[in-house]
Amino acid sequence: MKNLKSWELISETGQGVILRVEGRHLLRISVLEETLFRVSLQKDGDWRLDRTWTIAPVGDAPWEGRSRDTMAGFSCPAPKVGVTSDEVIIASDTLRLRILRPLQMIWEVRDGTDDWRCFAKDRSTGGLHLGLRDHSHAHFLSRNADEQVFGLGEKAGPLDRTGGRYEMRNLDAMGYDAETTDPLYKHVPFTITRTPEAGCWSIFYDNLASCWFDLGNELDNYHAPYRVYRAEDGDLDFYMSWAPDVLALVKRQEQLTGGTAFPPRWSLGYSGSTMSYTDAADAQVQLEGFLAQIKAYDIPCDSFQMSSGYTSIGAKRYVFNWNDDKMPDPEGMAARFADEGVHLIANIKPCLLQDHPRYGEVADAGLFIHASTEADANTGPERSVFWDDEGSHLDFTSAATVEWWKSNVTSALLLRGIGSTWNDNNEYEIWDRHAQCAGFGSPVDVALMRPVMPILMTRASQDAQTAHAPGKRPYLISRSGAPGLQRYAQTWTGDNRTDWKTLRWNQRMGLGMSLSGFYNIGHDVGGFSGPRPEPDLFVRWVQNGVFHPRFTIHSWNDDGTVNEPWMFPEVTDLIRDAIRLRYRLLPYIYTSLWQAAEHSEPMLRPLFLDFGQDARTWDDTDGFLLGRDLLVATVLEKDAETRSVYLPQHRGGWWDFHTGIWHEGGQWLEVPVSLDTIPLFVRGGSVIPLGEGGSRAAPEAEKSRQLALFPAPGCARDTSLLFEDDGVSRAGDWCLTSLDLESDEANIRLGTRRKGPGQPVIGEAEIILPAGERRRLELTSDRDGRITL
Repeated sequence: MKNLKSWELISETGQGVILRVEGRHLLRISVLEETLFRVSLQKDGDWRLDRTWTIAPVGDAPWEGRSRDTMAGFSCPAPKVGVTSDEVIIASDTLRLRILRPLQMIWEVRDGTDDWRCFAKDRSTGGLHLGLRDHSHAHFLSRNADEQVFGLGEKAGPLDRTGGRYEMRNLDAMGYDAETTDPLYKHVPFTITRTPEAGCWSIFYDNLASCWFDLGNELDNYHAPYRVYRAEDGDLDFYMSWAPDVLALVKRQEQLTGGTAFPPRWSLGYSGSTMSYTDAADAQVQLEGFLAQIKAYDIPCDSFQMSSGYTSIGAKRYVFNWNDDKMPDPEGMAARFADEGVHLIANIKPCLLQDHPRYGEVADAGLFIHASTEADANTGPERSVFWDDEGSHLDFTSAATVEWWKSNVTSALLLRGIGSTWNDNNEYEIWDRHAQCAGFGSPVDVALMRPVMPILMTRASQDAQTAHAPGKRPYLISRSGAPGLQRYAQTWTGDNRTDWKTLRWNQRMGLGMSLSGFYNIGHDVGGFSGPRPEPDLFVRWVQNGVFHPRFTIHSWNDDGTVNEPWMFPEVTDLIRDAIRLRYRLLPYIYTSLWQAAEHSEPMLRPLFLDFGQDARTWDDTDGFLLGRDLLVATVLEKDAETRSVYLPQHRGGWWDFHTGIWHEGGQWLEVPVSLDTIPLFVRGGSVIPLGEGGSRAAPEAEKSRQLALFPAPGCARDTSLLFEDDGVSRAGDWCLTSLDLESDEANIRLGTRRKGPGQPVIGEAEIILPAGERRRLELTSDRDGRITL
């Protein structure tokens, strides 16, 4: 690579400036928003890939990709440009970029003062490197000893990425070590950096080629401390943003990449799954047996994820094929699940094995990605290792492939009564870098866009589901992808290994995804691969899993056993209690999901996201927030007798959800625990809406509504929310109730305000106060301790 040094100003634009670098390359600086700039380097004046599928500020990107030249969706305030012989300055009222000679970018902020403070800068001994014979590139930034770095999506290890080295290269990492394995399933080249004195900043590299981040692991005697992003291909095209806190940057990233899908309410219920049932010779019997078991054990459940064994011929799997011996009556089976209110979700894969009954048909139609001329002089379908054989991957940048896929999702699944899709094994492990994707008419090397294929695959599945049931919100799952996947699907952290350490480190992995704009996530509860969990590990995993947006017990245990709520009779009551707690909390969790989709609010939140003024929240505390009000501190250690819980500084303090005891914030608690203990605390000043009696997540299944009040001590006012609709409709009536909680030394007052065309699902709510609360309660529309909503 060449270190880029020389530059000259070519022109000023309405959004910024264009520089010519090294006499041949173009460096474009654009001001997109007051605190959001874009920097783009075009080698020899051209894009390597002239489109993006990740940037979608208006909610979605075109199927064929969004032109990198467009600024649509941004306000693009007119920048102030200053030019001298030694530097160019591009500034908004808040953010300023200085470009020095030799080429170095220095980023500064002016937040409420007249002084500009540097918050980030390129390494002075060379910031931008560009390949001479290829499109590899690198961006070096100065590294400060006191900075903290978060993000990078689905990564193992600590939430603070400082000092680590990470690779983005989607892999099917079955049985990974949640503390150390890298890379994993997703491609998220996004970081947030916290500085002690200059606020927080984020950088998103809009490049889908494989890349690496070194955040302090690498040292070089010839340079001061640095951090670096390196990519093997693609364009250096990044978005730099500043904010006073991390939360604003998290929300901006989610909005920049298209927002979050709003799936049906039932997607928040317990979802059963296992490889075992569909691998069995009597798969349909096994699946229908699950319905009998949840009824017998009185376990609330809303869906079941069918693993790919239903498509098998022999030991292998063939997408859209039904094994009639295992599944003699899929339509009847789907009807029986529907009668019980349990939704079926079918596993589908984007690769056809070479002996797939329809392989020739698909190859003749040209629907596969094509091999490079170096790999195959005839440029036939690419061939990759896939599920104990070789196969070819479908090309979702071909309109014909998209239509074929939609047609098969419809005929093989939707018309049989299976309404949702699990888009799996979609890492696209194609190592012929120059294999050709159709690119909707403009061919593209697969190395430039591997992570977008699962996004387009999922989008095709969504289109089929929406066309089949146009009035309903679709539900989809996808394992792999890149920023933008969250516009369509829920995701999870893949095929984890059963171990106590996985429970702890998966929790951090989920928080890292949430900080990177993926809000609707979860883990395989109980562990997917390896030994079956011990009873106490299974209990602790379920107790933790019920507080994640995706709550699925899934497994492929080495000994052939199945992770089921009733697998250990001695703890089945504890499993049931934890699942019932989740269902009781569904009004709160569903409101949090709506806030994620409507207002870009993360559902899973590290403590520092809301309480960053408390220095101790930046340490690893093993706790997190679900929404803004529930502090989850489930037990993550074997044979634990106590659980250390840090309660952040907050003037309202924290209430123990179960005991009703109030605790002052800014302290550690040592909570005694037994196997039935689920430590859960509530932010003082909040109201938690609860549902009672529901064995399904459908709102009509709830028998009563409760409002649990957790008032702050002394004088305080706060507002909580309750969002309600029918749980499934795309454009149905909805109701948003504001729950205004006010308190002083002697009284607690609760009032409600409502907006929206709909009505509350249940018109009255019972009021619950903590056991330790003794102040007088005043209610609007008071009637025997109930309130009209």
